[in-house]
Amino acid sequence: MADTYDLVIIGGGPGGYNCAIRAAQLGLKAALIEKRDTLGGTCLNVGCIPSKALLHASELFATAKTDFAGMGIKVGRVELDLDQMMAQKTDAVNGLTQGVAYLMKKNKIDHIQGTGSISAPGQVTVTAQDGTQQTLSTPNIVIATGSEPTTLPGIEIDEERIVTNSGALSLGAVPKKLVLIGAGVIGLEMGCVWSRLGAEVTVVEYLDRILPGADAEIARDAQRIFRKQGLNFRLATKVTGVDKLKTKLKLHLEPAAGGDADSLDADVVIVAVGRRPFTQGLGLDVIGGTTDKRGVIQTVNGPFGVAEGVWAIGDCIAGPMLAHKAEDDGAAVAELIAGKAGHVDWNLVPSVVYTQPEIAWVGQTEDQLKANGVTYKKGKFPFQANSRARTNHQTDGFVKILADAETDRILGAHLMGVGVGEMIGELCVAMEFGAASEDIARTSHAHPTLSEAIRQAAMGVEGWTMQM
Repeated sequence: MADTYDLVIIGGGPGGYNCAIRAAQLGLKAALIEKRDTLGGTCLNVGCIPSKALLHASELFATAKTDFAGMGIKVGRVELDLDQMMAQKTDAVNGLTQGVAYLMKKNKIDHIQGTGSISAPGQVTVTAQDGTQQTLSTPNIVIATGSEPTTLPGIEIDEERIVTNSGALSLGAVPKKLVLIGAGVIGLEMGCVWSRLGAEVTVVEYLDRILPGADAEIARDAQRIFRKQGLNFRLATKVTGVDKLKTKLKLHLEPAAGGDADSLDADVVIVAVGRRPFTQGLGLDVIGGTTDKRGVIQTVNGPFGVAEGVWAIGDCIAGPMLAHKAEDDGAAVAELIAGKAGHVDWNLVPSVVYTQPEIAWVGQTEDQLKANGVTYKKGKFPFQANSRARTNHQTDGFVKILADAETDRILGAHLMGVGVGEMIGELCVAMEFGAASEDIARTSHAHPTLSEAIRQAAMGVEGWTMQM
């Protein structure tokens, strides 16, 4: 006799466990299946959380080495203890995974360890690590299996010398020469970590720019700043192979547009060319579900409906591949299953790059507005003119707000500066409520704060910036 639940969720990452919690809050009996030993998915175990632990620690290390003296702080010789830096990262991850496990118990959610697959309509079979199986019966199956790193043909990942983001978070020593393949969010964050700790970092990118999802003006300014910090860039370049030699790695390069081949030596290579949905082995064919060539599950009933009684959320469907998007998806699906009006606006999911300075954006870029023929106005304000930024000697970056030329409704916001990952939330709220740039411009912001740059940029949309 199969165990029966109101919903069974395959995948215990941010989307899955938030879906389970919201379902439990709404009085539904939920089971959460996860093949890892710990809950939290890629984000908590080998992604967002450990990378932020290393970004924070490496930033403090670099600041102590380069900035303390100018602020009148004298210290002795600053030395790196990489083992301890990794240990504090692990402590943070362990504490949070244990916290998620506690939330499952608190909300009376059955956490079942194993690999889940759809074995029949309304049934999920769970295979444990020892091969034993159990079958769960449910009118609602939620697929929340997330994503995995994309690899490149001809490049063998060993997670020692040629690594993905997972291996990049656990290197046993600082490499002398580090090459990053991919100038997206993951690549730049990992490049900054290891550059601060002493590696000579080269970023190789197939496109002719970094951060392809970001506003072009932000990306250009960011590249200039990162270059000053020590990162080298090889843009419009493709990697055709990596030779594993005894004492080094040799990358074979070619111009993306064609031309003479080249090579580059490295001690460690990080492959960070994006992520792809993890959707194989789910039994989608049993319920008539399909994926596109990238593995993205195709939905046929709203943004989440795969088939009758089958839902999908997070990285394995369309939309931004971000943990907070998956969280929102999970809560929305739980509400839909409970008969409520679950909804997520994927156009207003913010993106953040946790470099120094941080980069954050929400809504549309200038290039997107131009391509769509939208007439817009923009206001821009540099942190160089912000009192708090000047006081803190952290003046890199700016805030840019894009608004409809006729209605003044905010269409996009693009920020680069210290702490903008926290500041972007103000703009997300404003855009959720359909705010005009004038609404922010006429809202009092405490002085002196970095957030005043948002207000000044909003003022700039109509040309009445005060502090420049």
